[in-house]
Amino acid sequence: MNIRKVLVVGAGQMGHQIAMLSALGGFETTLQDVNESALEDAATKLQKLMETWVQKQKITENEKEVAFSRLSFKSHLESAAIEADFIIEAIIEKLDAKQELFKTLDKYAKPETILATNSSTIVNSLVASVTNRPDKVVNMHFFFPPLVMNCVEVVKSEQTSEETARITMGVSEQMNRSAVLLHKEISGFIANRILGALQREAVFLYENGYADFQDIDEICKKALHHPIGPFELMDLSGIDVGYFVMQQRFNETGDPADRPFKSIVEKVERNELGRKTGKGFYEYTNQKTKV
Repeated sequence: MNIRKVLVVGAGQMGHQIAMLSALGGFETTLQDVNESALEDAATKLQKLMETWVQKQKITENEKEVAFSRLSFKSHLESAAIEADFIIEAIIEKLDAKQELFKTLDKYAKPETILATNSSTIVNSLVASVTNRPDKVVNMHFFFPPLVMNCVEVVKSEQTSEETARITMGVSEQMNRSAVLLHKEISGFIANRILGALQREAVFLYENGYADFQDIDEICKKALHHPIGPFELMDLSGIDVGYFVMQQRFNETGDPADRPFKSIVEKVERNELGRKTGKGFYEYTNQKTKV
C-alpha cells in the first residue's frame, strides 16, 4: 500500500509535533482538531519550532517551507478522514474517548486505511474492537516530545496483520524515527512498563517519607545517570497523562497496586499538571521544553 496522505487527529502536545514529523517525512499531512484555537496554537508553535531548527541548521529554509506546504489544518473530522491513507490518533488517554473516535474513523475512512493509536499504554485491540477493520488497527506510540525523541513503539495485537505492522514500521522510518516492533500486545508496552516500575518506587519512597522528591531525582541523575529524575519527567510529560495511564491500568487489572498514587491524584485535583500549567512537583517560570 502506497501511503501518501496522513491524518493526525488531535492538535495537543503530541499531535501537532507528530504532524510536523509527517510533513517533514514527505507525507501530505492534515492535522485535525475540533477546537479551532488548538489548531491556531499548533500552527504558531510549529512555525516557531521550525524557525529554531533553521537557525540551528537542522533543516534549511527551503526544507521548512516545503514541509509546511504539505501540512494543512482542519476542524472537520469526516472530510479529513475520507482522504487519508494512514490515520494517527493522538487524543486524550481515555479509552471511551478513543473508542468513540475510532468508530467515527472506521465509518468515514477508506476500507484500506490503517488506523493507528498513539496511546502510551492502551492496547490497540481495545479500540479495534469497535471497528470493522481490526487487522488494520495498530499502536504507534511516539515519545514526548516527538520532534526530539527518536523512537516509536509499534505494537501488534493478535488481529493486527503483518502488512499493517510492516507499513507502520515504514511510515515511522520515513518520518525519520527508529521503530521497534512488539509482536504481541501488553498494557504499557516496553518503555512505560519499565518507567512505571521506576516511578512507582520513587513515589513510594516519597509518599512514605524516606526522602524528598528533589533528592530522589538527584540520586537518579547522579547515581543512575538518568538525564532527568522521575518527578521531573512526570512534570514534563504531564501529571494528568500519568494519572490517566494509571487509572486505565487499574481499570484493566483491578489490582489496588495499579491505582493512581495519592500525590498524583492530589496534583490533578489542584490542576498542578507540571510544566504545562506552571506547577507540578516543581514550579516553572517561563520555562519551555527544548526542541
